[in-house]
Amino acid sequence: MVNLEIIRGEMEKKLTVDKAIHSVIVQADTIEDCLDDASVQLDAKIADLEYEVEERGFQGVMGLAKKPWKLRIYENPRLVKQKLEKQQQEILANAQIAQEVKIVDADGRFFIHYFDSDIWLKIVLPIGKGKPVSQGEVLSAAKRSNTLELDEDLIKKACKEGTANDYAIVGRYRRVAGADATFAVDISKDEMQATIMVTPPGEGGSEVSEAAIRKALQTQGVVAGVSSEKIQEFIDTPVYNTPYVVAEAIKPVDGRDAYVAYDFETDSTKLRLKETQNGQVNFKELNLIQNVVAGQRLAQKQLAERGKGGKTVTGRYLEAKNGKDIQVQLGANVKFDTDGRTIIAEKNGQVMLVSNKVTVEEIYEVPGVNIKTGNITFMGTVIVKGNVEDGYDIKADGNVEIYGTVGNCKIEAEGDIIISQGVMGRDEGVIKTAKSVWARFIQNTTVEAGEYVVVNDNIMNANVTAMKKILLKGKRAQIIGGHLFATEEISAKNIGSPAGGTETILEVGYDPKAKQRLVELQEMQSGLAKELDEIDLNISTLENQKEIRRSIPKEKEEALMKFKEQKADIVERSNQMTEEISQIQQHLHELRIVGRVNASGSVYAGTKIFVRDEKDEVKNDCKAVSFYFENGFVRRGKYDQSQVTSDVGAPDGYSTN
Repeated sequence: MVNLEIIRGEMEKKLTVDKAIHSVIVQADTIEDCLDDASVQLDAKIADLEYEVEERGFQGVMGLAKKPWKLRIYENPRLVKQKLEKQQQEILANAQIAQEVKIVDADGRFFIHYFDSDIWLKIVLPIGKGKPVSQGEVLSAAKRSNTLELDEDLIKKACKEGTANDYAIVGRYRRVAGADATFAVDISKDEMQATIMVTPPGEGGSEVSEAAIRKALQTQGVVAGVSSEKIQEFIDTPVYNTPYVVAEAIKPVDGRDAYVAYDFETDSTKLRLKETQNGQVNFKELNLIQNVVAGQRLAQKQLAERGKGGKTVTGRYLEAKNGKDIQVQLGANVKFDTDGRTIIAEKNGQVMLVSNKVTVEEIYEVPGVNIKTGNITFMGTVIVKGNVEDGYDIKADGNVEIYGTVGNCKIEAEGDIIISQGVMGRDEGVIKTAKSVWARFIQNTTVEAGEYVVVNDNIMNANVTAMKKILLKGKRAQIIGGHLFATEEISAKNIGSPAGGTETILEVGYDPKAKQRLVELQEMQSGLAKELDEIDLNISTLENQKEIRRSIPKEKEEALMKFKEQKADIVERSNQMTEEISQIQQHLHELRIVGRVNASGSVYAGTKIFVRDEKDEVKNDCKAVSFYFENGFVRRGKYDQSQVTSDVGAPDGYSTN
C-alpha cells in the first residue's frame, strides 16, 4: 500500500539526485564544441551529457551575422544516481578500511585569524592518543590588546568537539582598516596558472579571507582550476610576499591510441615450467606450447579513445588529441568475431605472434623430443625430425610424424601416427590413436589403433590392436611373439617363432575392444564372486552366533549390518556386469565380419590362431596359408594374394609420392 511515508521517501531520493546534478551554460560555435567544453567543466564523458538549447546558433553568411550556440548542459540523471550509489558504497568500504588501518596518534591543532572585524577559530581534533587543544592556549592566543569580546563558551565547546574543519566566529576585535592586508592576482601569460601575492596586515588590520580571494579571482576572470585545498592551506598558514598558486589550468588528456590486447603470452621467454601441487618443477613439462581450440578468443582490438579537452584558468578551451586507430592484420587460421574486433581461432593448434600477426599454427615441428623440448601436448599435428627419447611423451590432436625412432614413450593422437624408423618400447611403451599407425617395426610395445596398423618390417613381442586390419608388407614382414587383435584381417609373410619358445597369438573376426572389455568384466566378476563368498561366510558366522546367544555385542551387530550392505552392493555390481557381458557376447555373436589371417611365407608351430573365438593351434609348420571361419570352425586354405589387402592408401594429409 502506498502511503505518505513511502512518497516522502521517494521524493527525498529524487531530491538527492536532483541536487547532485550539476549544469553549466556554455556558448560555442557548434553543439560539439559546447559539449567538449562542458565535459571538461563537469568532468564527465560527452556520451553521459544531456543538454537544452537556450539560444540557437547561426553559421552566418560569408562570416557575417554569425551567432554562437548557447546550451544548458548537465549529466544524465540516471548516471548521476549511479555515481551517488557508487560513492556511498565507496564511503562504506573506506570506512571499513579505515577501521582496519592502524591509527596514527596526532595532537589537536588550532588556527586563529582576523577577517574583517571578527575573530575566527578553527579546531582540528586530536587523532588516537594525541593531546587535545587546550582552551587556555586558545584564549591566550586570541586575547590581544585590541580584542573587544570573546565567546569563551563557544571556544570551550569548539576545543571539545572541533569545528568540522571550518572556521567559526568566536569574537570581535578593534579593526584598523588602513592596516588591512593587501593582495593582487597574477595570471601567467599562457593562462596556465593564477597566483596571489599577499602583503601582511599591520597592527589591527584584517587578514585576507577565503571569500576575498575567490571574489578577486572571479573579478580577474579566473573561472577554472581554482583549488579549494590550496586556498584553505593559505588561510590556515598564510605565506606573505611570495607568489602563491591558487589555480591551475585543467590540462588536456590525449586519447589513448588503439592497441591489441593479447590473451596469450607473446614473449616466449616468459613461458614458465609447470609445477606440481607440492610446488616441485616437472622438467619434462616445459610448457613451451600455447594450445588453442577452434572458436577460442585469442586477442581483442581496443578502440582508440577520444581525447579529453582541458581549460586554462580563464576558461579558454585546450584541445586534446584523439587516439590514433590501427589496422589489425590477421595471420593464418584466425578470423574476426562478429564484433569485428575480437580475434578467434579458426582451427586447433598453437597460437603465436608471427610478423606482428596473430597466427594459429596447425603443425608443431621439433628436431627431436628430449630434455630440450620436454613432453609435447599439441592441438594439431606434431612433426619430429629426429628421435623421441625414452621417458618423453607426445599427445596431439592431429597427426604425429616421427622421422626417427621411438623409445619407451607414450604417443597419443587423434590422427595418424607415422614412425619412419620404428618403436622399441621396452615392454612399457604405448602407441594409441583413433586412426592408423604406420611404422617400420614395432617391438615390445602396446599399440591401439582405431583403423589400421601398417608395418614394413616386423612386429615382435608386442600387443597390437586394430579395429580394422594389421598389415605387414616388407621382405621380412614377420610377426614374432606377442598378442595381436584385428577385426578384419592380419596379413604377414611369416608368423610365429621358428625356434619356438615365444608365444604368438593372433585373433580376428570380432570387435577387439569389445573382446578386451569382455575379458576384463569376466575377471572382475570372478574377483567379486570370491569376495562375495568371504562376506557370505562372515554373515553366516555372525547370524549363527546371534541365533545361539539370541544377542551379540553392538560392534558385531554393526559389523553384520556392514557385511549385508557390502553384499547388496556386490550383488548389484555383479548383476550389472552380467548384463553388460550378455550384451557384449550378443554383439560378438552377431558380428558378421568373417576375419582372415594370411601368411605368404610360413606359420610356425606353436602359433595360436583365433577366428571368431574358435581356435586353431598350429602343431606343425605350414606355408602359404590363410585361416578363416566356416561352419563354426577355423579352416585353412591356400594363401590367395587376392584375399590380402594390397593398399590402404596413405595417412591423412600425405600424398603417395
